[in-house]
This record gives sequence, C-alpha cells and structure tokens, in this order.
Amino acid sequence: MPRPEPVPSRASAAPASADTESSLRFSVVNLALLGAGLAAVVVGFLLLGGHSTVAGPLLLVLGFAVLVPLGIIR
Repeated sequence: MPRPEPVPSRASAAPASADTESSLRFSVVNLALLGAGLAAVVVGFLLLGGHSTVAGPLLLVLGFAVLVPLGIIR
C-alpha cells in the first residue's frame, strides 16, 4: 500500500507581505556602534587587568550596557 504524501502545515508556509520586511539588517551605523562597544569592552578588560578601578569598569558598562544594545536596536 503506498504511503500518502504529507500535507504541508501553515507554520511552514512563507509569511505574507509585511513580515518579510521586518528582517534584521545591519547598517553602517549599527556596525560602528557594535565595533565601538567591542573596543570599549576589550579596553575595559585590559584596564581591569592592569588594576584600574575606575576606567576599566566604566568602559565595560559603557560597552555592555550602552553601545552593544544600541548597535543591535538602532
């Protein structure tokens, strides 16, 4: 007896019109903010390793809490 072919579900179908435009695309501004956030984090860890108690943590907070999220959502 031959097996019946599976019926495609609605979840696997491609979305209609408006959903295709909301895909995540990074612009030059996004990449610059993410790069600045990465640089701030790296410099912050280097300063923290050199026993900096003010500049290192400030750069880490700036990188992790400000620049990287801005680079993702902007």
